[in-house]
Amino acid sequence: MTSSSALVPSTAPEGPGADRTAEVARNTAETRIRVRVNLDGTGAARLSSGIGFFDHMLDQIARHGLIDLDIECEGDLHIDGHHTVEDVGITLGQAFARAVGDKKGIRRYGHAYVPLDEALSRVVVDFSGRPGLHM
Repeated sequence: MTSSSALVPSTAPEGPGADRTAEVARNTAETRIRVRVNLDGTGAARLSSGIGFFDHMLDQIARHGLIDLDIECEGDLHIDGHHTVEDVGITLGQAFARAVGDKKGIRRYGHAYVPLDEALSRVVVDFSGRPGLHM
């Protein structure tokens, strides 16, 4: 299996008030993805993954995080949504890392608890660069 991720030329943070945007494209045997992110946006989202619930969850990240997201994905949905979700996640993570840049002015970690209708959601973010996910 071959895959490629291209960091599309974009503005990168270089000082106070810098534009924190990025665009990343990823093409694999299963997916073709383009992600644009603006960390200092208004919460606008243009999402097209082919998976309605996934688009809804990405919209919540944009809306509540005031992050502009533009995600286009063509995936092998005739098989299932696994590659689409996985590859969008990889590409979105690369775009976030690119937009954050050298991380100056950002605290290394943070957390939030958010009460929903019948659930309590907890999010913990660590910008150390070490990978990890627990759901």
